[in-house]
Amino acid sequence: MAELTGSDRERGSSMDSIDSRWVFQDDDDDDNSDNDNDDDYEDLHPHDVIDSDEDDNGEMRLIRTGPRVDSFDVEALDVPGAHRNEYYEDVTLGRSILLAFQTLGVVFGDVGTSPLYTFSVMFSKAPVNGNEDVLGALSLVLYTLLLVPLVKYVLIVLLANDDGEGGTFALYSLICRHANASLLPNQLPSDARISSFRLKVPSPELERSLKIKERLESSLTLKKLLLMLVLAGTSMVIADGVVTPTMSVMSAVGGLRIGVPGIEQDHVVMISVAFLIVLFSLQRYGTSKVGLVIGPALFIWFCLLGGIGIYNLVIYDSSVLKAFNPVHIYYYFKRNSTKAWYSLGGCLLCATGSEAMFADLCYFSVRSVQLTFVLLVLPCLLLGYLGQAAYLMNNHADTTQAFFASTPSGAFWPVFLIANVAALIASRAMTTATFSCIRQSTALGCFPRLKIIHTSRKFMGQIYIPVLNWFLLAFTIALVCSISNIYEIGNAYVIAELGVMMMTTILVTLVMLLIWQINIVIVLIFVTFFLGLELTFFSSVLSSIGDGSWIILVFAIVMFLIMFIWNYGSKLKYETEVRKKMSMELMRQLGCNLGTVRAPGIGLLYNELVKGVPAIFGHFLTSLPAVHSMIIFVCVKYVPVPVVPQGERFLFRRVCSKSYHIFRCIARYGYKDVRKENHQTFEQLLIESLEKFIRREAQERSLESDGDDDSDSEDEASKSRVLVAPNGSVYSLGIPLLADYNDPMQSLTEASTSDEVNREDPSASDPEQSLEKELSFIRKAKESGVVYLLGHGDIRAKKDSWFIKKLIINYFYAFLRKNCRRGIANLSVPHQQLIQVGMTYMV
Repeated sequence: MAELTGSDRERGSSMDSIDSRWVFQDDDDDDNSDNDNDDDYEDLHPHDVIDSDEDDNGEMRLIRTGPRVDSFDVEALDVPGAHRNEYYEDVTLGRSILLAFQTLGVVFGDVGTSPLYTFSVMFSKAPVNGNEDVLGALSLVLYTLLLVPLVKYVLIVLLANDDGEGGTFALYSLICRHANASLLPNQLPSDARISSFRLKVPSPELERSLKIKERLESSLTLKKLLLMLVLAGTSMVIADGVVTPTMSVMSAVGGLRIGVPGIEQDHVVMISVAFLIVLFSLQRYGTSKVGLVIGPALFIWFCLLGGIGIYNLVIYDSSVLKAFNPVHIYYYFKRNSTKAWYSLGGCLLCATGSEAMFADLCYFSVRSVQLTFVLLVLPCLLLGYLGQAAYLMNNHADTTQAFFASTPSGAFWPVFLIANVAALIASRAMTTATFSCIRQSTALGCFPRLKIIHTSRKFMGQIYIPVLNWFLLAFTIALVCSISNIYEIGNAYVIAELGVMMMTTILVTLVMLLIWQINIVIVLIFVTFFLGLELTFFSSVLSSIGDGSWIILVFAIVMFLIMFIWNYGSKLKYETEVRKKMSMELMRQLGCNLGTVRAPGIGLLYNELVKGVPAIFGHFLTSLPAVHSMIIFVCVKYVPVPVVPQGERFLFRRVCSKSYHIFRCIARYGYKDVRKENHQTFEQLLIESLEKFIRREAQERSLESDGDDDSDSEDEASKSRVLVAPNGSVYSLGIPLLADYNDPMQSLTEASTSDEVNREDPSASDPEQSLEKELSFIRKAKESGVVYLLGHGDIRAKKDSWFIKKLIINYFYAFLRKNCRRGIANLSVPHQQLIQVGMTYMV
C-alpha cells in the first residue's frame, strides 16, 4: 500500500508544467513513492481507505519531482499540449458584434428587466414622504448596482470560472481539481494528467495554499460542509429558475393596469400564465439561434431604458444626480429607520441576474460579458433608475408602477411591448442557467440522470433538459396562481438570489486562498465586505418570510434534499461495490479458462469501479455458461474538468496477464461533455485506443528489455536517484515508463499452460510476433461481435439500520433511481447486443 502515499497525495498538487510538479512527501515514503506495481490497490483515497494502517502524522516536506507515469497514462502521454475551447479568442469585429447581441439575449435579460419592479417593491416597504426619500432610495440602488453586479461579479467572480464554465458547481469542480475534496472516492492520480487540468504555478503564497489543501483533504467534515454549501447554492439557482419568470412576466404584464384601467389583477395572472406557457415551449430551441433573434430586441430595450431615463431627467428633475453622493443613504436610514431596513430587500432586486451572468458564462467568453455589461448594460440601467427617480420627485403617489408611470404617454404601448419581450428573455436567461447547473451537478454525481439534448452542433454547452423544463413550468404556474401579489414574489425572489450570492462568495473566497493564492488581506476584505453586505440584505427579508416567501424556501429545500439523497446513495453504493469487488487472488485461481467456455467476441462489462474487478462479474460467471474471449471492464467516469479531449478519453490497463485477455478501460468525460457518439462509434474508438495501448506497451517493454541487457542494476538504481538543489528541492533523474509492469502473474500463467504450447509457439519468445498475434486476436474478436454486459447494482438498508437510513435508501433513493435515466438509454445499444444482470447490496 505504499503506492497510495505517493500517488494520491500527488494528485491535484500544483504543477508548473507537464514535466514537473510540486508535492508534499513523507520522509518515510521516499523509497516507495515510485512503486506502481499493484493493479489491485485500494480505490479509496488515503483518508478514506478501509482498515488502512497508514500514518498521516509523519513529517511532510515540499519537493519537486518529475511526473510519475504508469500504464494508465499511455493515452494521455501522446497528447502534446493543452486542449482549450478557444472559439471566442481573437474574434473579428463582425463576430464581436454578433457575440454581443447573443450575449444580450441570453445573459443580461434578468438584470435588464429589474427597473420594472425595483422601486415599486422598495416603496411598498417604505412609502415616499419627501424628495429626500427618493434620493436615498436611488442612492441605495446606484451603489448596489455598482458593488454587486459590477465589482463583485463582472470584475471578480467571472474570473473564477472553470475554463469558461460558471456557476456553483463549476467552482466546486475547480476546488476539487486542486484539492481532493470530492466525497465520491473514484478519483485516480492519472486524472491530474489530463491536459485541461492546468494546475497553477507555485507562488509566494504556496505554503498557505498547500496547508489549506492538506486541511481540506484530511477533514471529512470540511468536505461535507463544502458539498452542503454547493448543494444549497445550486438549489437556490433552481429556485431562481422558478421565481425569475414569475417576477419578470407579471411585472411586465402588470403595465396593462396603467394603459387599460379596466384590467384587474386576475386578468394579469391569466395573461402571465399564457406567456409563461409560450416561453417554456420555446425553450427547446437553441440558445445561439434564439440569442440572435431576441438579442436585437433586448438591445432596443436597453436603448429605451437609457432614452426614457434621459427624457425624464430633462423634463422633471436632474437634481437626482446628487444621489451619487452616498451621504443620502445615511439620510434615508435616518428618516425611515426600520422601514428603510425593510426596503433593502427590494433594493437588491436591481442586482437580480448577477448570478445568471456567472452561471450562463458557458455560452460566452468572459471578455464579451464584461465589455457588454460595462459599455451598454450598466449605463442604460443607471440612466433608467435616474429617470424613474426624476419622475418620482414630482409624483410621489405613482410608486406602485413606477416604470410604466414614468414612461411618456406617446411611447407607452411600444415600451409595453418591448418590456414584455424583455421579460420573456429574462426568464429564458435564468432557465438556461438552471440547465447548466443541473448538467454540472449530474456529471459530478449530485443529481439524478436526466435526458440532455444538445441544441447546437457548434456549441456543446448549449443544452435543453425536457423534464426539467416542464418541471419548472409547472412550479412557475403554481407560484403565479398562489402568490399574485408582486411584492410577496419580490421577497421570494430576493431570498433565492441572496442564497446563491452568499454561497458564491464563500466558494470564491476558497478559490482565492487555494488556487489564486493572493494576499490574505485582499481575501479578508472581499469576504468581509461582500458577505457582510449580503447578510445585511438577507436580514431585511427574513421578517417577510411568512407573507408567502416561504414557498420558494420549501421548493429550494426539496431540491436540496433530492441532490443530497442522490449523492449520499451514490457514494454509499460505490463504497459498497469497492468492498465487495472480487480479489485478484480469486481471478488468478480461475486460470485462463474463465467460466465454462471462452466464446468468440468482445464483452464490454460496464461498471462504476475505476479499480478492481466488480462483484457483478462473479454474477455473470455463475449465471452464464460462457464468457467472451476478450473482456473489457468499462467505467464511464466524469472528472472535475469541463472537457476531456478525445485523445485523452480512454485509459487502459491489463487486469491479468496476456493469456487472460482481460482489460480495464476508463472512459473519461468532463462535466461539460455529453456523450453523443452512438455505440458503433464508441466501439471503434475504444478498440483503436486499445490497440494503441498494446503497441505502446510493447514498445516500452522492448526498450526496458534493451536497457536491462546493458545494466539492470543501473536501471534499478536510477528509479530512486534524485538530485537535491541548493534550495532543498528534489528532482527525479529516472522515470521508467512502465516500472510497475513486472507481470507478477507470469509464473502463474506458465503454470496454467503446458510447456508444450510454449515450445510449439515460436512467437512466444519474439516480441514483435507476440504483438501482432495479440492485435490479430483483438481484430478477430471484434469481427465476432461486441456484447454489452450491464450490471445493475442496487442497494438496500440492512434490517438493523436506523429508521432514517432505511427511509432514505429503501424509499427516497430507490424512487430516484427508478425514475432517473437508465444507463442503457445513454448507451443506445440494440437489445440483441445487451445482457443485463442485477445485484443487490445490503448496506
